[in-house]
Amino acid sequence: MIVHGRSDSTLNRNGVRLGSADIHDVVERLPEITEALVIGTEEPDGGYWMPLFVVLAAGVTLDDSLRDRIRHAVRTGASPRHVPDEILAVSGIPHTRTGKKLEVPVKRLLQGAPADRVVDPSAADSPELLAFFAGLGAERREARDST
Repeated sequence: MIVHGRSDSTLNRNGVRLGSADIHDVVERLPEITEALVIGTEEPDGGYWMPLFVVLAAGVTLDDSLRDRIRHAVRTGASPRHVPDEILAVSGIPHTRTGKKLEVPVKRLLQGAPADRVVDPSAADSPELLAFFAGLGAERREARDST
């Protein structure tokens, strides 16, 4: 058996599959971005929400011009079908203590899984970031439920 990669963080948009690392690689080449995390979440109504979280370089502001450059980079460097629905600036991306991005736990937090069932905070390099993503998921659910 030869294992060529992992598929636990594969983005599947309209049947087209792409690894999240393909998007991270393209976005993180931009000098304004120090780190990126893209998540694909299945929505209760059958939709698919794909946000891109970016950590900005010092002194950089996430404005419409930078968002357009990011979208263009993803469209041309990765996949036109995987241009993110939203691009959000965050203070950091949570990792395991060994440096792996916590993609699946962040996805589950955004989808509403209880934080204590998703990941042990002591396993994360910045547990406060987990609370941020859990809060963002709760805000999205409240907004969706109120419409």
